[in-house]
Amino acid sequence: MASRKRAAAPSANGRKHGSADTAAKDTGFTKAEELHAYEAMLLIRRFEEKAGQLYGMGLIGGFCHLYIGQEAVVTGMQMAMAEGDQVITAYRDHGHMLSTGMDPKGVMAELTGRRAGYSHGKGGSMHMFSRDREFYGGHGIVGACVPLGTGIAFANRYRKNDKVCITYFGDGAANQGQVYESFNMAELWKLPVVYVIENNRYAMGTSVSRSSAQTDFSKRGLSFNIPGEQVDGMDVRAVRAAGRKALEWARSGKGPYILEMQTYRYRGHSMSDPAKYRTREEVQKVRDELDPIDHVRERLIGNKWATEEELKGIDRRIRDTINEAVEFAQQAPEPDPAELWTDVLL
Repeated sequence: MASRKRAAAPSANGRKHGSADTAAKDTGFTKAEELHAYEAMLLIRRFEEKAGQLYGMGLIGGFCHLYIGQEAVVTGMQMAMAEGDQVITAYRDHGHMLSTGMDPKGVMAELTGRRAGYSHGKGGSMHMFSRDREFYGGHGIVGACVPLGTGIAFANRYRKNDKVCITYFGDGAANQGQVYESFNMAELWKLPVVYVIENNRYAMGTSVSRSSAQTDFSKRGLSFNIPGEQVDGMDVRAVRAAGRKALEWARSGKGPYILEMQTYRYRGHSMSDPAKYRTREEVQKVRDELDPIDHVRERLIGNKWATEEELKGIDRRIRDTINEAVEFAQQAPEPDPAELWTDVLL
């Protein structure tokens, strides 16, 4: 495949993806790091593609929000995190689960409503958790993960455990009032939290230019004295560089930090969204010029760190992993009806 020059696609506020402000471009990926990033992002991509297929076949019900296109954000952040750091996010969460090391079999089983799922088949796409992997959801209410993530950070400060809570939310959630209450408390108490705003340019079906008075989301914490920066969320290296800086800031006791990841989702907001508010040409342009997986692939081949055949082998292995997860999920039993009220707070 011919190498392509990394183009810059316009963001919602007129800036260009690929020219976001970061302290330093983390171009120093080793061969092992490039391969890790490639495999991690490709696992998310293939898992989400399969989830979309299963949803179309009626094997996954309820809501289902795919992460296709945004893989570099969670992968780069995970590469910057330290052991024990926590993750909490909203409803577009499968990529975050897989990135933290949760088993694709357990995630797929939960998507298909099986007892072997992470929430025993009762949570579905938006509500999975893993204490072992420090993953605290998956939350369906827009913006709800922000005060919860801030609370986790408060617990970290109280316990003096040196952990940081990475709290992900979208550009639409950035307009919720509870977000700013959280910002105020986090800065007031210097809580160890990094707020990652995944700006994929469309809050459900509305572009940020139509729904946000301030479209530079890195500035949303200024009135609370919270520093922030815009990051090229389609470049895993830029994400890791910004993540390291933000995590160091929060871990050193300086309080919260905001990272606006300028990214893009290829699919609709959810599986029920036909995405008629944008053109096919717009989506294809981003895929052709900015795809985060393709650019890692090109660097691996360009540096002679991997051959086409070796990368195809990685893809085959990942597809086998996903197919095994699907088979596991389909064979797993459904929850016992007697457990309907188990783990439910009344």
